[in-house]
Amino acid sequence: MSVVAAVLYRNGQRVRDIDVAEKVHCPDDRSEFVWIGLLDPTPDDLRSLQQQYGLHPLAVEDAITGKQIPKVDVYRDQLFVTARTAELVGDKIHYGEVSIFVGHSHIITVRHGHEREFTRLRGQLEQDPGMLQKGVDYVLHAILDYVVDGYLPIIETIEEDTLAMERRTVDSFLGRDEVIRIFSLRREIIRFQRVLIPMGEVAAKFVRADLPCIDQDARPYFSDVNDHVRRVQAMADGLKEILNSVFEFSNLLEQQRTGAITRQLAAWAAILAVPTAIAGIYGMNFKNMPELETRYGYYVVLVIISCICLLLYTRFRKLKWL
Repeated sequence: MSVVAAVLYRNGQRVRDIDVAEKVHCPDDRSEFVWIGLLDPTPDDLRSLQQQYGLHPLAVEDAITGKQIPKVDVYRDQLFVTARTAELVGDKIHYGEVSIFVGHSHIITVRHGHEREFTRLRGQLEQDPGMLQKGVDYVLHAILDYVVDGYLPIIETIEEDTLAMERRTVDSFLGRDEVIRIFSLRREIIRFQRVLIPMGEVAAKFVRADLPCIDQDARPYFSDVNDHVRRVQAMADGLKEILNSVFEFSNLLEQQRTGAITRQLAAWAAILAVPTAIAGIYGMNFKNMPELETRYGYYVVLVIISCICLLLYTRFRKLKWL
């Protein structure tokens, strides 16, 4: 069996490691409970625990599948909670899943994927006996809080990269790779929101609903988790808008720069059209052109061309076309 840890706790202290096949009888005062952690277990592993701890078959089936949206199910006097872990790798958000069986004196976590392992969390809780001795509902809160805390760095990292692209946009056009990256990040944010919304509903349910195994005094702790999820949701919404604005801002700047270049080309074309037209006239092979016999005609034409070109250049400079 892929057991990461299986420990008996009493009054906030680690008593001993247990065998998952061992039946541990705990008192009714919630001061003693078993915490079993599994990683990618087989169906046989979970069915063994199902018999030992009276887990509901539908919950076990969901835990085996490992492709559930975040949710809370109530089965008699037990809870089944599903949460999604997340980790940013490059520009991709990788997701894992944790299924949590919560009974009066046991909590069983089933993880699929290696994102956000709970070894460090267990160590932190063992260093805080005051919280650990309160029971399984506070351990459940700590797990959900640990999962949700992993969301914020993802949003912050993407936000920093997006703002950096926005600053670069002012000085240069976005390249094809950066445009592709913007749309890729936007897709990741949209997928991430599909996790955040049901996670928020899970946290809110622990705050508002009367659930087995959840003490009234634990509700403010779950309210804190709900606040964290809502904060990340708001940041994700804002980040999606920033990604859209970066792309639109880049397009506007590109159009502006293209328009400026077009105006410059048009201005120079107008200036060069004057000597071209005059030279074209005098380049015609007509015999009867009296001005060709003028002694200073060549110099007069050059002066006229220069004056007209200078006049046009000055005008276009005032219009900021050059």
